[in-house]
Amino acid sequence: MPNSGVVRLAIDFENTNQSWWDAGGRSLWEGLVEAFDGNDVVVEASIANSWLVEAARIPGWEGGPEYAPHPVCVKAVDEDEEY
Repeated sequence: MPNSGVVRLAIDFENTNQSWWDAGGRSLWEGLVEAFDGNDVVVEASIANSWLVEAARIPGWEGGPEYAPHPVCVKAVDEDEEY
């Protein structure tokens, strides 16, 4: 995970395995992005870390292909990007 103060958590649409979403991941994701567009959210790195720990506990987290192993990915946020 990038070492900056904030990161972007985003749905990885290349991971088409639905088992994580159906096993409780959808509720966890919706709790995080309730005030946003639903596909991604910029959060403090510490929040992202704790969210990812919870996400990994739900069955299906590791169920994607090698190039998209998880249903949600972490992306760096550019310093000049508005969010």
